[in-house]
Amino acid sequence: MNTSPWNRIVKYLYSANQWYRETPDRALEQAYDAALAIKAIEDEHFGGQRISARSGDYGHSTLSYFKSELQKYLKVIQTRMVEFNASRSFLELPERVGAKPKAGYSADRHQHGLHLDNKDRASLIFEKLEFIDKVIDKYINNSKSTAIVPVVSSVNVQVKSTNSSSQPEANKGSANSVQIHDGEVDTNFEEVNLLPRSLLGTLNRITKELDPEAEKEVVKNFRNSKVKTVISMRFILLLILVPLLANQISKNFIVGPVVDYFRVKQNAPVFINVNLEEEAFRELERFEHHLNFERLIGAAPPLSVEETEKKIAEKAVELAEEYRSESGGAIKNIFADLISCMVFAAIIVTNKKEIEILKSFMDDVVYGLSDSAKAFVIILFTDVFVGFHSPHGWEVVLEGVSRHLGLPENRQFIFLFIATFPVILDTVFKYWIFRYLNRSSPSAVATYKNMNE
Repeated sequence: MNTSPWNRIVKYLYSANQWYRETPDRALEQAYDAALAIKAIEDEHFGGQRISARSGDYGHSTLSYFKSELQKYLKVIQTRMVEFNASRSFLELPERVGAKPKAGYSADRHQHGLHLDNKDRASLIFEKLEFIDKVIDKYINNSKSTAIVPVVSSVNVQVKSTNSSSQPEANKGSANSVQIHDGEVDTNFEEVNLLPRSLLGTLNRITKELDPEAEKEVVKNFRNSKVKTVISMRFILLLILVPLLANQISKNFIVGPVVDYFRVKQNAPVFINVNLEEEAFRELERFEHHLNFERLIGAAPPLSVEETEKKIAEKAVELAEEYRSESGGAIKNIFADLISCMVFAAIIVTNKKEIEILKSFMDDVVYGLSDSAKAFVIILFTDVFVGFHSPHGWEVVLEGVSRHLGLPENRQFIFLFIATFPVILDTVFKYWIFRYLNRSSPSAVATYKNMNE
């Protein structure tokens, strides 16, 4: 009996709908078969290990064949898992996968799932996803569970063998690629959207601009930025001024009188270290030579031996008072600096919220700079602290710190510090540039390299 055209159309539509509803099962089954193929190659030729030159003693041609097979099956898995997750998002989901499959329930019991109840079907899906995860985890770093999200986020997957240097440059720079080097597979997947991110961003920006509340949102963001800037600048001034004021106040009104009292009471020595003593002797000798020079050129009246000795003695007393005060000042500096450090630490501990705001403000300032400005700042800091002329600066800083604290200038320690610390600092700079800046602003790193050459 002839079928009417309408019944024929209905039949075709029903078949198309049935085919579409079976898409998740069909895609998962194909991905599962590809995973089984990879597992079979591993068990038969590589002793159950990953497909690599380390797991099997094969020649270059044989290993290239296995790598091409791995490439093919990985492409199938990645493509079908994208299809599986995308199709499931448009279909009515079965009952929730509530638990892992029961022990002894093997995926080899697979039937085409339509006549299974929802619980058995969910268990079968779960087992297949776990098996696929187990197989591809050997080759894909930082892989995500297929039971929750797609194994991959792009179908533009490129598997590179060690002899694939003839591939186009566009594929070499692909962010969504799988690369095999001597059997090692590395991936860096990104989430796939139906539309390009730039287009989505443009549409999102236009939507926000058409929003009647957009102006209020802009004003609100500006006010928040203004408040953040004010709080950050105020906190920076607080971090600088309060420890300095604490240092000066404690030194002049607390630590100073106490140190002077005990030094006078115990008749403390004039010089706190040998360097100050040698400096005083050189200055006294210079004063004596100055008197003789003025007498010889007739710039001063001739002095008797007693008068010369008297002037030298007066200068010695003056130098003794000066260096006694400097020695006491070094002791005062130690205690005053400790107090200022404790005040600084107290400010840090009691203002954690302001620290978070300051960190956000500094991030906005740093990442708001242009690439050339970032490169300029990095080169400036590296040249000052770890550059060719930095040892002279470090020597001046260390000598000033030792004199401030009343410590003797140890030349060996200074030279050892200069020989090691700038090198460590340079290594830290380079690691930061490689590890963080290269990830957040690669164009700034490229500009830095060009300016530094």
